[in-house]
Amino acid sequence: MQPLPSERVALADRLREAREYVGFSQDEVAKKLNIPRSAISLIESGQRRVEALELRAFAQLYQRSVGSLTGEVAPAELPEDVAHLARAAAKLTDTDRLELRRFAEFLSSRSPASEGK
Repeated sequence: MQPLPSERVALADRLREAREYVGFSQDEVAKKLNIPRSAISLIESGQRRVEALELRAFAQLYQRSVGSLTGEVAPAELPEDVAHLARAAAKLTDTDRLELRRFAEFLSSRSPASEGK
């Protein structure tokens, strides 16, 4: 079953918005997914179909569920400060993101009594 043109355009919009949200350029996404930048452009304009494996790769890269990209699941709304941190973290290296995650786990593990000191 072929997706309706409006569904393809909606998917294209969600993919573009997800890419922009994490702060990647089309070129960066193309390099990370090992597909031509022109393919990213065509996908985001709704002119090219997205293969299932590509959709899964987009979801992993953008740290979203496939369902949120297809519109089956509404994306969770994050507080603006958390969304800002997510966008900033997306620009870090894998090593730096791991260190950031460790630090966040450390902060969340502290006892409530130590907060505010």
